[in-house]
Amino acid sequence: MAVTALALAAAGCSGSGGSGAINNGESATAAKGPVKQGGTVTIAELAATPDFVFPLPPATNQNGWNANLTQPLWPTLVYAGDGGASVVNKQKSLFSSLDYSNGDKRITITLKNWNWSDGQPVTSRDFTFVYNLLKANASNWNAHLVGLFPEDVANVTTPDAHTVVLDLTQAYNPDFYTDDVLSTIPLLPQHAWDKTSASGAVGDNDTTTAGAKAVYAYLQQEGAKIAEFATNPLWQVVDGPWKLSEFRSNGYYRYIPNKSYSGTTKPMLDKVVFSPFTSDTPEINALRSGSSLDVASLPQNDIKQAQALESSGYSIASVPIPGVAEIQPNLYNAQVGPLLQQLYVRQAMEYLIDRNQIVAKVYNGYADPGNGPVPVKAAAAWASPLEKSGGPYPYNPGKAVALLQAHGWKVVPNGVTTCSNPGSGPTQCGAGITAGQALTFELLYSSGRATTDVQNAAIKSSEAQAGITLNLKSEPFNTLISQIGTCTAASHPASTCGWQLSEFGYQPYSLYPNGTGFFDTNGANNAGGYSDPTMDQLIKATEYGSSQQAFTQYEDYAAQQLPWLWLPLRNGLLVYRTKLQGVVPLNPFSAGQDYEDWAYTS
Repeated sequence: MAVTALALAAAGCSGSGGSGAINNGESATAAKGPVKQGGTVTIAELAATPDFVFPLPPATNQNGWNANLTQPLWPTLVYAGDGGASVVNKQKSLFSSLDYSNGDKRITITLKNWNWSDGQPVTSRDFTFVYNLLKANASNWNAHLVGLFPEDVANVTTPDAHTVVLDLTQAYNPDFYTDDVLSTIPLLPQHAWDKTSASGAVGDNDTTTAGAKAVYAYLQQEGAKIAEFATNPLWQVVDGPWKLSEFRSNGYYRYIPNKSYSGTTKPMLDKVVFSPFTSDTPEINALRSGSSLDVASLPQNDIKQAQALESSGYSIASVPIPGVAEIQPNLYNAQVGPLLQQLYVRQAMEYLIDRNQIVAKVYNGYADPGNGPVPVKAAAAWASPLEKSGGPYPYNPGKAVALLQAHGWKVVPNGVTTCSNPGSGPTQCGAGITAGQALTFELLYSSGRATTDVQNAAIKSSEAQAGITLNLKSEPFNTLISQIGTCTAASHPASTCGWQLSEFGYQPYSLYPNGTGFFDTNGANNAGGYSDPTMDQLIKATEYGSSQQAFTQYEDYAAQQLPWLWLPLRNGLLVYRTKLQGVVPLNPFSAGQDYEDWAYTS
């Protein structure tokens, strides 16, 4: 759940395929013309706000919107996405070259000659600062991929101020390591942040384990002080194209250009403002007014407004999101964990989700079908024939009923299905399930979008065909994530593991969508505690090698085993001023936040 949320595309819902005002945002380009320096862009932020500014948030902070806040300030070493292309953006990345050698066990990273906003150079010492902090604190970093960086680094050397050499403990698939590991690592200003208190001196504190822990604790403590996001001198030292000039407790925040930005594309705008909205209704009202918003999203239930918005000077682009929508089951919930641990129960529930109908009726065709762990539209090159053909569990209520009956359940369509044959035999309900226990679950989901309400109401109705009861409960995103912890057999605190089923909207994927961190044992985003040695082995095979066959084996196994229940993922439907150039083609991997590429026509 600690993932980058797609601020622009995911902020809204999909729209009708019948509107001629909507174009393909991956390939769309705004009309070209002379641009001018200056101007303000106001962007709608829907139903969620950041709450942490230090770019290495603690493991307990699962607010993915924090990455949206920090990425324009401290970009990662490897910057994903170039326009609408699913490639590494070498222009915006911090490296000038990245070479694998010694059988892919050594990586030589040459850093660009960039400067921090205070004029100090970005150097290899900034990399070792991050490495030392994470080496001592990796378990308290919410983007940590267990067993990977920094644990898999045997040695780090810095031959000069702009060269870093990583010797790894084993060989990795370079595509995976570059796209999924190095893309999680920002460089941080050692010369300004290597301190243990506000009054303490900057030094080489990070070079000892105790010192690295103290620095990390201090920075995380400061990073949680919302009132000081824009005023704390720590957060004014950036290497990205933007600086944070204002942040309010309600989620309103504002960027101004980093005038010392070293990248080739300098910001043209004077300000970028995020304006919070609690739901899509006031957002569409603001769009209708035509004055307060420059970039937003079009709610699906207001798709008829597309032509009117176009007449008012807006353009609209549909953009597939590189991620997977899901319902996460808590396999260790005290009440329903034994039910959800049964694969046949998850299979029955998936057979009852009419994904094609949801795509057609809820999202009007603007959605990925959600057939498995790889988005067919946004990552077509990786999607297997099984996923492209509809996945292993097409809608089939008859199969769902038969599965439950074959495992000892008394199925009561549109009633309450109960276990009539308890036990762990092949025709019984399964271990830990008691006689008379009902297939009843609570589904928590993020509020604010009408399409999500409609989708979950449809799923509730279809699950009832086999007597499975879903009790729906929506919460604001920030409230939702505060209630949901990572639950496993070894550790499942009652305070954060009372949840049963959860839906956050979607989980964004990196350039190499192999499931690391999602479905592997103890993965950072494996909140429900799914653990399967075969899955672990298949994921590792995609990390160590580049075989398409290995990737397909992982993908199809995950699709069949249902660590999550698969759902359709809406496209982003982006509304933007037609006179605002550079917005499209949208880069979904950067959360659509390449504001330095934007400018108004003159």
